[in-house]
Amino acid sequence: MVPPELAERARATLRRNDRGGYTVPSARLYPFQWNWDSAVVALGWMTFDEERAWREIDSLLRGQWENGMVPHIIFHQPADTYFPGPEEWGRSHRSPPTSGITQPPLLATMVRAMVEQAREPQLARERCVKLLPGLVASHRWWYRERDPEGTGLAVIYHPWESGMDNSPSWDQPLAAVPGTSRPYARRDTSHIDASQRPDPADYDRFVHLLDRFRELNYDAAELYRQSPFRVADFGLNAILVRASDDLAILCDGQGDRATAVELRAAAARGRRALEDLWAPRLGQYVSFDTRTGERLTERTHSTFLAWHARLPHLSDLAGHFDAWMGAAQYGVASAHPRSTAYNPKKYWRGPIWPHINWLIGRGLAEHGEAERADRLRADTLALIERSGLREYFHPGTGEGFGGDEFAWTAAVVLIWGS
Repeated sequence: MVPPELAERARATLRRNDRGGYTVPSARLYPFQWNWDSAVVALGWMTFDEERAWREIDSLLRGQWENGMVPHIIFHQPADTYFPGPEEWGRSHRSPPTSGITQPPLLATMVRAMVEQAREPQLARERCVKLLPGLVASHRWWYRERDPEGTGLAVIYHPWESGMDNSPSWDQPLAAVPGTSRPYARRDTSHIDASQRPDPADYDRFVHLLDRFRELNYDAAELYRQSPFRVADFGLNAILVRASDDLAILCDGQGDRATAVELRAAAARGRRALEDLWAPRLGQYVSFDTRTGERLTERTHSTFLAWHARLPHLSDLAGHFDAWMGAAQYGVASAHPRSTAYNPKKYWRGPIWPHINWLIGRGLAEHGEAERADRLRADTLALIERSGLREYFHPGTGEGFGGDEFAWTAAVVLIWGS
């Protein structure tokens, strides 16, 4: 049970972060619209303002490119508190301006949940019909441009596309990326202590990649050939195959059987490829560096998205999950608490992220793992009650870090409480 006062605070946070049709994650730290943030936040809005929830998705798809890509940032209004802005991406001429990369494709999964939970079904049906072409175009973009060889695994070209920017999983492939030599001014560390943010050396590489993509004018073939960072991220692909199944169901509901068959075939191909990323010795799924052919074996919470994606080996993974949860006061840490890479306050190198816990918990519940799902929910809500609507949390002490009054943390409270 979510305490009524916490639920009201969560609703107030979404209202406060509302910018007239889209929700900023955190007012100064992230003053624009982010792709997978808005997918989660829309489901939070759905619990108390359904029309506003649908406008969140409309605003996000206003930034969709002609090729189908949904960028990771939509710059609806100017702000000087964030780097890199639209000029850095070379996409300031677009209306609205956008970044040049994407994020995990959660959108179709959230739209299906919105349709199924709607208390205004006619509104949901009407909005879903309008959204479907953009959602289908997005998935076709993923399979066409990020898996041009038809392997079943989509690749990312930048750690930011994984949504888990400085995850230990990226240490090895990111080491092959040169650091930029040009000057730039970060904004994040003026709002949040640097100990909680990616290291300068990582940021230098992040900037090198965005500069390279801009120089290549985001040409799909050249990006695939030239990007020094090209990784099949397990977590993103798990989200993609689940989203393709969810989108197929939405297409079925509109009588578009041909597209539903296409999407299910793509999802099945993806699941077969993900099966090859199971590492028996580690008892988990891993990501894959497609440049070097090496598996990326750092222990991160992405493996538990296997429940979300309905993959095999879930019984093997269950014991791994229990041990991981037992290694810290609260679960589930984004890096294993006994890993040498673990840093409990540094962004994606250890802290707990509420929206990932919700995705994992939702998958557990769908597979009949009610006890594990309930524990994850209880841990997450205890952290939020203890430390507020923070961006991420210390697995040992429960301390909150990053942005405050964070939109997707508020949304998770409301989703779990609905």
